Amino acid sequence: MTKKILIKGAGEQASAVAHRLFQCGYQVVMTEIDKPTAVRRRVSFSTAIYEKEIEIEGVAGRFWVDESMGRRVEGKEKQILVFVDPACQIKNIYKPDIIIDGRILKKNLDNKITDAELTIALGPGIDAGKDVHYVVETNRGHDLGRIISKGFAASDTKVPGNIAGFTTERVLRSSQKGLFQTDRNIGDKIEKGEIVARVNDQEIKTEISGVIRGLLPTGLEVEANQKLGDIDPRGNVSYCNTISDKARCISGSVLEIVMKTDVLSSSV
Repeated sequence: MTKKILIKGAGEQASAVAHRLFQCGYQVVMTEIDKPTAVRRRVSFSTAIYEKEIEIEGVAGRFWVDESMGRRVEGKEKQILVFVDPACQIKNIYKPDIIIDGRILKKNLDNKITDAELTIALGPGIDAGKDVHYVVETNRGHDLGRIISKGFAASDTKVPGNIAGFTTERVLRSSQKGLFQTDRNIGDKIEKGEIVARVNDQEIKTEISGVIRGLLPTGLEVEANQKLGDIDPRGNVSYCNTISDKARCISGSVLEIVMKTDVLSSSV
């Protein structure tokens, strides 16, 4: 029988993992908060919560409101189901073989190594061998995608990845809490100094020129210093709609763990 996988979070990195596993024949269900804050919405299955459905590189994701559906999923679904379920209560109905924490919360919120036959987490703050079976390194650089069976991934650097020589300059943030509003869209080309959005009366301007690769949906309440969007200085609009190199690397490592565990369990 097809292994059932539950992924906590449906943002960019979690969605790349879901996409790869689904493409390899695994049944995938994802959980999210009711108002997701992923900025790379065109490659995040969390977008289905706002738009009911989304397709990422040929794989469909659908927002599902009836949690009892989890009881009937047995590898026959032709899409990834996304539930609003921050407490991940659906695991008691769906009974997944594998649980993956893709939220990158930088701390262990609710993971227990006993939650499933195999448990995996992405990024810092979660102890491999204690909180989960494996952790995958998400920090860019030489160790990106490294599989950790004991201990922690690298601490959060708080510095965005370098793209074409830009790091913090390419990320849009608010200095205050308030209502986020924008009339711009992901994929728009933009020049340095242009207004992209507003939070209350604060204008959010770009520090570099490029393409809007990620942007929150308008009308969200945001916190001070929250990530609102990002600008890709390479200027290639197609990158807005495709999984990034970083996310592909991470998803490949998760697939390696899942397949290795499958092989080991079948040989016993």
